[in-house]
Amino acid sequence: MLFYDRGARDVSIEDVVVLAGTTRMTLYRHFPSKDDLVLAHLRRRAEHERTVLADVVRDAARDRRNPLLLLAARVRDDVTAPGFRGCPFLNAAAEYRDPEHPVRRLVAAHRAWFRTSLVGLVADTGAHDPEGIADRIVLLRDGAMAGGALGGASSPAGALPPAVAAVLGVRS
Repeated sequence: MLFYDRGARDVSIEDVVVLAGTTRMTLYRHFPSKDDLVLAHLRRRAEHERTVLADVVRDAARDRRNPLLLLAARVRDDVTAPGFRGCPFLNAAAEYRDPEHPVRRLVAAHRAWFRTSLVGLVADTGAHDPEGIADRIVLLRDGAMAGGALGGASSPAGALPPAVAAVLGVRS
C-alpha cells in the first residue's frame, strides 16, 4: 500500500525497511532494487484484479446478469471508496515514462489482459464489434479511475454503470 498511497518515486528504501521491520540487507536479498519492489506490488495488484474479474463473472453467471454491468458497478464502488488514489497501473505508468522499463512493460501486459478479457465478455453477449466496445469500456473505466482519484465520493464515477450499459445498448 505504501507505493499506492504515496507513489513509487516518493517512497524510499528506508521507508520500506521501517514499515517492513527488517534490515536493508534482508530487503535487498529478496528485492535487489526498488523497481523490483514496485513490480512485486503491481503483480500482486494484477492478481487481485484477475480474482475480482473472475468473481464478477462467476456472480453474473449465478445471477444471470451481465458481467460487464456488474464489473462497472464494482469499479464504481471501488473508485468512490475512501482512500482511492487512482488506478495503480496508470499511476505507475505516469511515474515510469520509458515504455521499455519493466514497470511499463508490466503495466502494458496487464492492460492487454484486461482489454482481452473485456473483448471476450463483450463477444459473449453477442454484440457486434467486441473489440471496439471493449475499447470504449476501457476508456470509460480509465475515466472513472481518474475521476475517482480526483473527486472521491463526489466524482462522476457513478455514471460508469449506465455509460457501460449505453455502450452495450442494454438497460442498466
